[in-house]
This record gives sequence, structure tokens and C-alpha cells, in this order.
Amino acid sequence: MNWLGAVPTWCWWLIALVLVAGGQQYRVVVAQGDTAEARTELSDYRLEVSERDRRAAAQARTEEQRRQAVADKEGENARHKLELAQGRAAAAESAASGLHGEIKRVRDGHRATCDTIAAQQRQTGTSAVVVLGGLLEESDRMAGSCAAALERSRIAGLSCESVVDRMMVP
Repeated sequence: MNWLGAVPTWCWWLIALVLVAGGQQYRVVVAQGDTAEARTELSDYRLEVSERDRRAAAQARTEEQRRQAVADKEGENARHKLELAQGRAAAAESAASGLHGEIKRVRDGHRATCDTIAAQQRQTGTSAVVVLGGLLEESDRMAGSCAAALERSRIAGLSCESVVDRMMVP
């Protein structure tokens, strides 16, 4: 223990201070290394997340474009079907107007015949042919308008159903 007493006290304090400062410096260096590593990991994670977000956005855009294309195609199909239905309705209306003309001709012929042959036997009411002709005209007109409305409704419903079905398929 002789040699310990030969070293002054302030040297012991200096040695202790150097050891503590060295330990602290080592901790700082280790912490800086950990921080650099954490920053690298964070940067990698951010890059990974941004890439994942970019891919998800691209996939969502592609899906949206696919669905829009399906809706556009079905809309075009529905417009085409409606045009065909309107054409058929116009043809049916033309045929119906021809039929109305024929009914009017028969009714007028019947009325003229009845007037000349049996004027004294006619009652005050209208004849059955005239009434039935009027009913036939009215029912034909109503059937045509109902058929056109039902055809438009059917085409719209089928188009909507097709769009929904095709959008569910990836």
C-alpha cells in the first residue's frame, strides 16, 4: 500500500474523472450508432410504406377504371336496346294506326249499312260494333304504351343488374 499513498489524491480524482468521462463517451458513441441504425430502419420502413401505398393506389385506379368501363359498356348496350325497343314501338304504333284506320272504315261501313237498312230498328244507344271498335282502339293504345314502358323498365333493370354482377367479378 506504500505506492498508493505516493500518488496524490488529486490524481485519483483525475483518474476517476477520466474513467467516468470515458464511459460516458462510450455510451454516447453507442447511442449515436443506435440512432443511425434506427434512422436507417425508419427510412426503409417509410420507403416500404410509400411503395405499398403507391401499389394500392394503382390497383384502386385500375379497379375503378375497370368498373367504369363495365358501366360504360352496359350503358351503351342499354342505349342500343332502348333504341331497338323504340324502333319496335314505332313499328307497332304504325301498325296500330293502320288497324285503327281499318276499324274506323269497318265502323263507318257498318254505320252506313245500318242507317240505310234498318234505320227504324236502331235504338237510341250505339251499336255493339261501334262500342267494341272503340274499346279495341282504346285497349290497343293502352297496351302499346304499357308494352313500351315495360320494355324500357326491363332493359334498364337488366342493364343495372349486369353492371352490378360484372363489378363484383374481379
